Amino acid sequence: MTNHARAERDLLADLLLREGPDAPTLCEGWTTRDLAAHIVVRERRPDSAIGMLVKPLAAHGERVRLARATLPYNELISQLRRPPVWSPVSNPVVEPLTNTMEFFIHHEDVRRGPGDWQPRLLDQEFEAALWSNVKLIARTSLRRLGITAAIDPAGLPPIRNSADPQVRISGDAGELALFFFGRQRATRVTVEGPAEVVERLRTARPGI
Repeated sequence: MTNHARAERDLLADLLLREGPDAPTLCEGWTTRDLAAHIVVRERRPDSAIGMLVKPLAAHGERVRLARATLPYNELISQLRRPPVWSPVSNPVVEPLTNTMEFFIHHEDVRRGPGDWQPRLLDQEFEAALWSNVKLIARTSLRRLGITAAIDPAGLPPIRNSADPQVRISGDAGELALFFFGRQRATRVTVEGPAEVVERLRTARPGI
């Protein structure tokens, strides 16, 4: 079985080197250097992630990320490419679970940041791996937004959170992953339903 997390990590590292440290990304306000620093800190400084759950500590995580971003760019990418084996999110046991979606999303953040992009053609195994994660995120996001939907991933089993859904959301699994991780403006996803509900979905900040 392919280690998609490892493959996406390598592709992202290669792309970051080609783009250089100052290229735009889909992460608002972040350049490629900022994004690389975020990934490295996530893996090497787990204390910095506490701020994602405890808002008063968010400033600590940002200070750690900014400090890491001052490293020479090539060194930063080298650290991204070779994570520590002790990392709670990147050790060989858990990496497929914790990093497959993380690296796919950030790979696309860099690919699509400049605005001139086309979706990648992903193999069926990778699409299925992404969809297994998207289902949970999608259900949680829709419940939080109070929207009922039928979600139809191309070539994979559809899901719905109501017998009478307000909207139908369709696209490839990778596009749906980006959509439900807050990158709606840079996806090829079709949303059909009442205009006001469609607009809420396209402008909301989904995610858990």
